[in-house]
Amino acid sequence: MMLVAMAIDLALGWPDRLYAAIGHPVTWIGALIRWMDQRFNHDTASDLVRRSAGVLTAVVVIGVAGGLAYGVQSLLPQGWPGIVLGGVLAWPFVALRSMHAHVAAVARPLQAGDLPAARHAVSMIVGRDPSVLDAAGVARAAMESLAENSSDGIVAPIFWGAVAGLPGIVAYKAINTMDSMIGHRTPRFEAFGWASARIDDLVNLIPARLTGLLFALASGRPKPALRVMLRDARLHRSPNAGWPEAAMAGALNVRLSGPRVYANRVAEEPWVNPGAPDPTAADLQRGLALYVRAMFVLGLGLAVLALI
Repeated sequence: MMLVAMAIDLALGWPDRLYAAIGHPVTWIGALIRWMDQRFNHDTASDLVRRSAGVLTAVVVIGVAGGLAYGVQSLLPQGWPGIVLGGVLAWPFVALRSMHAHVAAVARPLQAGDLPAARHAVSMIVGRDPSVLDAAGVARAAMESLAENSSDGIVAPIFWGAVAGLPGIVAYKAINTMDSMIGHRTPRFEAFGWASARIDDLVNLIPARLTGLLFALASGRPKPALRVMLRDARLHRSPNAGWPEAAMAGALNVRLSGPRVYANRVAEEPWVNPGAPDPTAADLQRGLALYVRAMFVLGLGLAVLALI
């Protein structure tokens, strides 16, 4: 089923006409999360009440999304018809094509020397302030997004889909969407989003490390990639994002992370692979090529598992 989903997404992405007609399943999940936030996350409530409301929100969102997916999967026919139909239904939750497109949209103007256009493109995929980024900062931000979102947007949903079918991939995307919407350390979400952030950390433990391994295997330089990953992954503020980012940094011999600006604050993050140079536009293109090879290795691994 996951191979079918990957193949469809690779061929079609999520067409604009389809989005205009029905939206996207992740936006449907997002609407439920937004409603729960508005209904139960009251500014005047205590942290204990807000944290409890956040736990309830996580249970409801995961239960509704995963439960509906389980019900749909139970109706699928046996054999190849069910596999193909399940793959079609899993397709919206895989982002192979859009991941490449969003990062390529940064790489093209950056390579052409159009820094304003590159800054605008990178603002679509990262939360930091693009106006203060030089060319190296733009390349670094895009490469970090490519590495981290390869795990969150592709490897993790496919992993959980391979483990548990439609309920696995849909429940994972519900968790990941909650984390992206309410799993923030801000006054509004510190308590309410606590459960969502912790659950997201848990379900990404294996996929993040698997993504790093895929980058290392696909790089042609597995030893330095693995060495940097094992040495520097834990320096990252996230328990999971550091693994694919460090593997990509080691594979391409560039440095990532480091200090960054969000709105009016500076986050003093440590460097990953600190002795290496900053990435360039050419390195970002190399990162996209590595991403393609790593996703091919992922698909090949799924095919072998299916045959076994």
